[in-house]
Amino acid sequence: MTIARVQTLTDINTDTKNLLGGDNLEAVGLSCVRDDRVLFEDLDFHLTNGQVLLLEGHNGSGKTSLLRILCGIRMSDAGSVRWNGEPIDILGADYYRWMIYVGHLDGIKLDLTVLENLEVSRSLGQASDLSLSAALAKVNLAGYEDLLGQSLSAGQRRRVALARLLVTVNRLWILDEPFTALDQSGITLFEQLMTQHTQNGGMIVLTSHHTVSLEHVEIHRIRLST
Repeated sequence: MTIARVQTLTDINTDTKNLLGGDNLEAVGLSCVRDDRVLFEDLDFHLTNGQVLLLEGHNGSGKTSLLRILCGIRMSDAGSVRWNGEPIDILGADYYRWMIYVGHLDGIKLDLTVLENLEVSRSLGQASDLSLSAALAKVNLAGYEDLLGQSLSAGQRRRVALARLLVTVNRLWILDEPFTALDQSGITLFEQLMTQHTQNGGMIVLTSHHTVSLEHVEIHRIRLST
């Protein structure tokens, strides 16, 4: 098995780090086993403000499993994930208040309206200064506030999921195939939102089969392969 390593990332502007408290996400010796098969082992990386980490690899190589470990949804078989030097399983809510996860599924409730879905998301995190209607306008869903989730197309549901990123304050975005079901305009829009997030000092870890292009943002990569 070959696992590409990413070196410790230290090229972030010092002034930005000081402004945001020098947040960092660190993986130390992570290993993951599924169905008696080692997906990855001894995996280390360090990510800080303004940086993006793209996980690459074939289907079944462990990309989603790694994201779920970083979210605390799945336990690693060895090693630890640390936020600002502390294991996330010890930090608990003090980690989750700064992290948001958008997975393969959109995470919206089909029996709620678009606005109600965003209200639920906002109630679970720290509210941003952006109004719900403004967030929907940013993802080109102005006027859809009262539609039920079940009435939306797959692409529109994905845009609602992306709007969730805007209505709460989260320094770390963890995204599993975020461009799923989006047309080219949606992809371009989301790339702009990601760029803005990193320029504001945020961090992103993601997987994507789509070529990711973020203006003026250096994307670091880990390739998992079995």
